[in-house]
Amino acid sequence: MPYRRLPNTNQARLRSLQTAVNMGDFVDMYDLAFSYKHWEEAKVLLARYERAMQEGRQCSDTQFKASKKLQEEAKIARLYVSHFIQVLNMCVQRNEIKAEYKELYGLDPDNYTVPDLNTDDGLIEWGKRIIDGEQKRLSKGGTPIYNPAIAKVRVHYDIFLENYNNQKILQNNTYRSIENITSLNDEVDKLIVNIWNEVEKKYEALSPQEKLNSCREYGLIYYYRKGEEIPK
Repeated sequence: MPYRRLPNTNQARLRSLQTAVNMGDFVDMYDLAFSYKHWEEAKVLLARYERAMQEGRQCSDTQFKASKKLQEEAKIARLYVSHFIQVLNMCVQRNEIKAEYKELYGLDPDNYTVPDLNTDDGLIEWGKRIIDGEQKRLSKGGTPIYNPAIAKVRVHYDIFLENYNNQKILQNNTYRSIENITSLNDEVDKLIVNIWNEVEKKYEALSPQEKLNSCREYGLIYYYRKGEEIPK
């Protein structure tokens, strides 16, 4: 005999609830294979679950779109910060800026490589250091660096940082929406078990194949074991 398998994904849970509720709408209450009480509970829980699933999809979609925007802005900000450091190093090599002034930016005076900017955290750290360092050097009477000017670097850095912070907020929203769905799963699973048990009880006097067919109309899922003959 095939064995029953409860839904183990959120979409499968949603379909099981929808099927149960739809059967209650389609079949006369006196002919319904499970209790009216559980049908009422299924209607209320289905509305909550559908709302939670919809909110989860919306949060996920919003976060995905914002993530693409963040990547674009990070690429631009990374370019400007990197170019500024390169120009600073060239100014030092040409003796236009004293090597020790690189320490104002958190840079090693003897190291002319660009720090690792490949991660968002690295870009945040070094972007701030470069912007603060240039202001410190200018306050000492230094000549501004151009191409790119620090004002242009700051603009793109601030845009990136705004998108980064927004992305963190959206990530938290998505996480909360997932938690909300997960918190409902136990309640959904218990109700589905109760409904399916009642449906199987209703049709237990039928022949095995008739019972399977009747139960499947209510969304019950059965699987045949390996090597087990499947009726045609």
